[in-house]
Amino acid sequence: MKVSKKPALGAVAVLAMLAAAPAFAADCPIKIGGLAPLSAPGTVVGGEAMRDAMLVAQDDVNEAGGVLGCDIEVVIGDTEGLPEKAAAVMEKLISQDGVVAVGGGYHSSVGVASKDVADARGVPVVFAETWNDTITGDKQKYIFRIAPLSSWASATLWKFSLLTPGVKKAVILTENTDYGIPAAEETTKGLASGNVEAATFSVDIGTQDYAGIIQRIKAENPDIIITLATGEAAFNFTQQAADAGIGPLDLPFITGQDALESATYWRNVPDGQYAFLQRIGVPESQYSEAGKTFAAKYKERTGKADVESYAMEAYDSIVVLAKAIEAAGETGGDAIVESLESIEYDGALGKIYFPYGTKKDPSEDGKGNEWWHQWPDPALTVIQYQEEGQSSTDAAIVWPDAYKTADPIYVNE
Repeated sequence: MKVSKKPALGAVAVLAMLAAAPAFAADCPIKIGGLAPLSAPGTVVGGEAMRDAMLVAQDDVNEAGGVLGCDIEVVIGDTEGLPEKAAAVMEKLISQDGVVAVGGGYHSSVGVASKDVADARGVPVVFAETWNDTITGDKQKYIFRIAPLSSWASATLWKFSLLTPGVKKAVILTENTDYGIPAAEETTKGLASGNVEAATFSVDIGTQDYAGIIQRIKAENPDIIITLATGEAAFNFTQQAADAGIGPLDLPFITGQDALESATYWRNVPDGQYAFLQRIGVPESQYSEAGKTFAAKYKERTGKADVESYAMEAYDSIVVLAKAIEAAGETGGDAIVESLESIEYDGALGKIYFPYGTKKDPSEDGKGNEWWHQWPDPALTVIQYQEEGQSSTDAAIVWPDAYKTADPIYVNE
């Protein structure tokens, strides 16, 4: 019997094959974790938006060819907005699900509680919507952020408030979290710089009944109310304040940024006209090409008329990690960090980059530790619902002047 044999490969052919082979063979699919609050007391409306955005990111990366020859799989963990749950979810994503990096994250308390787990494990994280300054202020090697700093975001609110005619007394309603507490302190200091007195009332995350606290707020006789609560809690407070005669129809009122989901806002706050709220990012008319493409896909997936800033942040957190892994040529944490520190990614929010880290300390430019691995360019605006039932996309941008589309309407004038 004649046995046929494949011809032996010559040395040149073998070398050619080795040269063509990838230096790193990834286990497919490459898993990237995604943090989102999908259950109460967390901000479910925000979590669902982030989940949908991260899945759009997964599809976009895979349709473009994946990463290191593999598809990516975004494994989403429900943090419930609770620090203890967040740490456990991060541990599970790393040790059980086998993720090589993590994106997403809505609540600051989630970032504060989970970052140490990831850093100790050498797993890079790009937080999407966690504002507390200490999240990057600890200068941990594996922790990055594309959300604004809390101190910066708070400045938007107090600077705008100081421009409000006749404001001498402000009331701040804040949640008792790693976002709410420092944000209230920073806002109070900022208001004081303009000789505006502030009284702060704090509530637990997920509070539903504000009747008692609203009576105490009314006794303060405020000229403006600033809401530093998230999700459904902000909706509840805003409408109950309106029912009590101190809502957006009665005096200048800054509600929570989850009002960006305008359909949900108007359903929960029918008396919410003239409310002000903060938005991260430029108006939709000024989106980058990547932003426009994402917005179209996100609206098609969700059926929404609006694109919330935290959805854009969640999308970019996943895609920038995928880009960094591809550029690194491997899934090791150190290599991904090195790649992130030199990346320039044209994302939905704009050009994402991190000027400070292991190669350049923030102190070299006179900046504090909080700028470590911090994206420095998020746009911050204040918008106002000037028509009942208005989409947040169509709402008036009233501050700052660089983005302004209309003058604010003050109901107490």
